[in-house]
Amino acid sequence: MSDRPNGATRIVVVTVVRGRHDHLRAQHRSLAAGRRPPDHVVVVAMADPEVAGIVASGPLADRTSVLPVEAGPRLPLARARNTGAGAALSADPTALLIFLDVDCLVGPGLVEGYFDAWQRTRVGRNLFAGTVGYLPPPDGPTYDERQIAGTPPHPARPVPAPREVLAAPDLRLFWSLSFALDGPTWRAVGGFDEAYDGYGAEDTDFGQRAQGAGARMWWVGDAHAFHQWHPVSRPPVEHLADIVRNANRFHDRWGWFPMEGWLDDFARAGLVDWEPARGRLALTERAVPGPAG
Repeated sequence: MSDRPNGATRIVVVTVVRGRHDHLRAQHRSLAAGRRPPDHVVVVAMADPEVAGIVASGPLADRTSVLPVEAGPRLPLARARNTGAGAALSADPTALLIFLDVDCLVGPGLVEGYFDAWQRTRVGRNLFAGTVGYLPPPDGPTYDERQIAGTPPHPARPVPAPREVLAAPDLRLFWSLSFALDGPTWRAVGGFDEAYDGYGAEDTDFGQRAQGAGARMWWVGDAHAFHQWHPVSRPPVEHLADIVRNANRFHDRWGWFPMEGWLDDFARAGLVDWEPARGRLALTERAVPGPAG
């Protein structure tokens, strides 16, 4: 099923997921309630066989494909996103792809806002990023409109006015929570680097490679998303080894370290030996478990 006129650009939402089933259900409800639903949704399930049943009972079942990918202890985020994009573009190589983190609810104008921004900047290669607000825990079983409307966008990112499309000269601010690009731009960038294994840096690397491919980034005033609350650790020590490994890979390619705030926190906790000026980042003995006694 599709609401698009014949010959119009196909809009496909891509989400990767393992767990967070209630968040996925809520995301699909928000997409279905939007002013312009996507033409298709691709959900990539990372070693999560329950996802197919969740989607089948949801409001977008008739326009959603579920793709399984194998996954070990480390989530293959880059490979999963590439799998979703590949499936979407095999059906329409020129489609507009909207990537959403599974934790994100969408505002009623997000799909329409990304499409409008794409139409207004169609010359060359372009990335589009909307605002994301971080929701507190819901007041009830689900979030209500009042709680969502009262959540401000993340303060570390620009907040364009309605209908504004604001150029972003620094692609180090790119994030994968909510972004859009068309098929030709995706192919020019080359997708996500699947050598980033597990959590961290694959999206910052994508932004840098997009800039190297001549892509511009735009902040979109009408593409609002809202990150649903879930417990987190600060810093994310459960991802320590992944972050160190991926940060070193990133430094080898680009000459600087991503995720500096987390690396600072890990260094203060004595978990990493980090000397940015010397290009050194390594786990300390405190962070590496010793042999069983």
